[in-house]
Amino acid sequence: MSKPSNKQRTIGKKVTLQGVGLHTGENVTMSFLPADENHGFAFQRIDLEGEPIIEADANYVVNTQRGTNLEKNGVKIHTSEHVLAALVGLDIDNVLIELDAPEPPIMDGSSKFFVKALEEAGIVEQEEEREEYIVKDVISYKDEATGSEITIIPSDEYQITTMVDFGTKVLGTQNATLEKMSDFKEEIADSRTFSFLHELEMLLENGLIKGGDLNNAIVYVDKEISESTMKKLEKAFGKEKLSVKPNGILDNLTLHHPNEAARHKLLDVIGDLALAGTRIRGKVIANKPGHFVNTQFAKKLSKIIKIEKRNKVPSYDLNQEPLMDVNEIMARLPHRPPFLLVDKILELSDSHVVGVKNVTMNEPFFVGHFPGAPVMPGVLQVEAMAQTGGILVLSTVPDPENYLTFFMKIDKVKFKQQVVPGDTLIFKCDLISPIRRGICHMQAYAYANGKLVSEAELMAQIVKTKNTDS
Repeated sequence: MSKPSNKQRTIGKKVTLQGVGLHTGENVTMSFLPADENHGFAFQRIDLEGEPIIEADANYVVNTQRGTNLEKNGVKIHTSEHVLAALVGLDIDNVLIELDAPEPPIMDGSSKFFVKALEEAGIVEQEEEREEYIVKDVISYKDEATGSEITIIPSDEYQITTMVDFGTKVLGTQNATLEKMSDFKEEIADSRTFSFLHELEMLLENGLIKGGDLNNAIVYVDKEISESTMKKLEKAFGKEKLSVKPNGILDNLTLHHPNEAARHKLLDVIGDLALAGTRIRGKVIANKPGHFVNTQFAKKLSKIIKIEKRNKVPSYDLNQEPLMDVNEIMARLPHRPPFLLVDKILELSDSHVVGVKNVTMNEPFFVGHFPGAPVMPGVLQVEAMAQTGGILVLSTVPDPENYLTFFMKIDKVKFKQQVVPGDTLIFKCDLISPIRRGICHMQAYAYANGKLVSEAELMAQIVKTKNTDS
């Protein structure tokens, strides 16, 4: 069985929908456009000067009243969740969403029409690998005021379970589960937004749901409805006659699923957690989810992901046969003990190199560097990273023994952990830009004990010389 691709994906062409915003009531034309690798999801207000872009980022959430609303530099996007859920549900990574109004069209209150449009545009695989946050520990967020809580636990797939208790006889308690994201289209996408009658009255009084009608939201009647209220609703929704059906739903909508409310809450969770900015692999358990708790959890996840990404330690088998041992390294580098600071090379490609150094008590620098509490000097960590990078740049010439490598620049150096005898240092250097005229610009990291210990941006140049022993 072939391994599923983990490449990033976008859409094949621009596709456009038109409709009305649920809360603003404004007519809107919205287009999905293909986007480059690592672009992610972003909204663009083409009706405003400069056509500003708002990235789908939890840190831009400013309001969660009846939807997830984003704001950046005074520019707003309302009710983003149904659009984002469709993108995640179709396993898409990079799309630009153009709007000529502040709110996407509500359509029928679900993600169904967005899914249909995106499938019409076609889904295209890109070259870059997808970044995925693999959950290894339990992460939770609880809103003490409401009792709403979201937890994520390790799982082989991105899975979501929502448990909702609305405290009303008409709806009661419901659960919904999505075992795999590939089932989103069939099981979740057509689940529509809903409201209770008492909420509807409040929303109408506050000038919201200007674009609402009984075709884009399910209204559950959770109280006795007076004749005067019914008249107001008939006027608001442009209906000559409204009635409450035996299942407690206002007017004549037929449910797509018996637990459609719980499924829509699951849809909202998917859309809101897209704001974490990285694809997730883990099982989400959401008890009484809502946009506030969802987006607070997305912010927490986003922060954890950024910290882990910054401190991400690559996993290598240190017992594997090295690509180069110390003798092969010395055949390429001019350095010799005690100044040779790389013991072996594990990986080498056109754009990266991974090296290892075992730090022992016998290192000569420990004689004078805090003899009572030996610590490897930071400058030597930088030198060791540079020597590892030297293997990368020297691999571009046929006779590396006839070259020396000289520093041109060291920038953005950070020391995060002490390196002491007994540590095994792993160095990883990645090209920032292609090697030109023997000049190599690299991002270098040093890891030990499962942690990032130092990092630096290095620029070096190789120079041909006959003196191979310097």
